[in-house]
Amino acid sequence: MKHGKKYVESAKNIDRTKLYEADEAIAIAVETAKAKFDETIELHVRLGVDPKQADQQVRGVIVLPNGTGKTARVLVLAKGPKADEAKEAGADFVGAEDMIQKIQTENWFDYEAIITTPDMMGLVGRIGKVLGPKGLMPNPKSGTVTMDVAKAIKDIKAGKVEYRLDKAAIIHCPIGKKSFGAEKLKENYDALLDAIIKANPAAAKGQYIKSVSLASTMGPGVKINVRN
Repeated sequence: MKHGKKYVESAKNIDRTKLYEADEAIAIAVETAKAKFDETIELHVRLGVDPKQADQQVRGVIVLPNGTGKTARVLVLAKGPKADEAKEAGADFVGAEDMIQKIQTENWFDYEAIITTPDMMGLVGRIGKVLGPKGLMPNPKSGTVTMDVAKAIKDIKAGKVEYRLDKAAIIHCPIGKKSFGAEKLKENYDALLDAIIKANPAAAKGQYIKSVSLASTMGPGVKINVRN
């Protein structure tokens, strides 16, 4: 893969063989984020688990102390009083069959999260095949299938993120924007990594945290020294 001039210049300042302490790694990630927009700083954690095994899944949610730097647009699928509650709580879009049909017929995805009440899951299941690959399928474990739609909306708007394994046993998750500065990014980093460590499945054997790295949207990765 060919990289741009800024990426190449930034990469020269990083020792690929070195494991940096978290504070230094975050400072480097901020310093090497040289795009004209406010780049996202993302954490990548490789775990020593088998993602094919149901009892070794690592998945959860956390409200980052300083948010993500982006206010997510929320679609709520609910009816009656719960739909009214969602509107009052600040949902960007609220509906039921009409919204599901819009997704089916218009390929509509102008939102970052979907919350639904349990009674709507039968309908939501019809579009599971399109929501799943985009990471939008509501799930009780992530708090997006709930009767307390107001709290779910509040948490997402406050900076709730979901972390989950990909097929290569790696978790990719944002910890904020370059503009946050090193201190706020470190607070988010600590909170997220602590949550991932606590989510260590009992069935997993051997070393849990294999590697940790940080990178900005357009910048090179920085490896972090994590003791576990």
